[in-house]
Amino acid sequence: MFSIRTIKAAAFAGLLASVAAPVSAETIIVAVGAAQNSLQGQSAQRFATELQAKLGDAHTVEFYADGQLGDERELMQKLRLGTVHFTLLSSIMTNVADEFALFDLPFLVQDRAHMARIDAEIVQTKLAPLAAAEGLQVISTWENGFRQITNSVRPINTPADLAGLKIRTPSSEWRVAMFQAYGANPTAMAFSELFVALQTGTMDGQENPLTNIVGANLHEVQGYLSLTGHVYSPSYLTAGVTSWNGLPDDVRAAATEVASEVQGWAFGQGDSADQTLLDRVIAAGVAVNEADKAAFVEASAPIYAMFAERVEGGAELVAAAQALAASN
Repeated sequence: MFSIRTIKAAAFAGLLASVAAPVSAETIIVAVGAAQNSLQGQSAQRFATELQAKLGDAHTVEFYADGQLGDERELMQKLRLGTVHFTLLSSIMTNVADEFALFDLPFLVQDRAHMARIDAEIVQTKLAPLAAAEGLQVISTWENGFRQITNSVRPINTPADLAGLKIRTPSSEWRVAMFQAYGANPTAMAFSELFVALQTGTMDGQENPLTNIVGANLHEVQGYLSLTGHVYSPSYLTAGVTSWNGLPDDVRAAATEVASEVQGWAFGQGDSADQTLLDRVIAAGVAVNEADKAAFVEASAPIYAMFAERVEGGAELVAAAQALAASN
């Protein structure tokens, strides 16, 4: 029987920080910046566990979560260096190719079935080759989730309620622009820094899927949760092109097969977990409100215009994604 080795930070702090050369193909490193109990963390761990089971004792799969080997930006670089084999990247992919900002457009993705079609017909055929040109191999598209807004000041019913609030966003100029259009004062910040920023008041609020909010205990330092569902964020299982091409055929075949299986599992988990996670937030004493989505949709028009103007073929990408929704 083979079992994945989950590496604890206390025992292995800095394990890969000083690695100058790619790790051997016998040891497969899977690492995420997200919390281990978030959906991203759970999905990555499931991938690592199932990959180990398929590979047997010919290879050892090691799994790291909670930013032990770095945040998304650092892990992206480690993919290119070959010191990490697989990670999950989300909003940061807009820094790789502007076309990935399709998923920063508010209210574009209707549901997870819609997202699965977008993955098959847009991500894998149009976006993945752009990432490959930048040294990143997108293996599969999983889930980060529908994003909601929390803050410590007041309920957010319309964009006007965001006026002047200090809102943390991921490292995405598009997300920053969105919240500027809504009237907030957004700042891009690493997720690993977010809890302390909210706790100390450096930031008033943030926007994330419920799995990340609860997974990182952000609801413990926020008074309000506003259900906006303003963006659906995919999470991309990604490798470095060079290290991916250098892996043995059996590893690549197994990783591709397991990644496909985990996609369905992640979508299902995201769907079923939403209400459970919401109940936990409510039980913690956080005030919850349903936002006026029509008001947010109206305020989002400048982001669509920006995407069409700045991204080559942007309008066509939006039209293609919207057409896939119509096939429900």
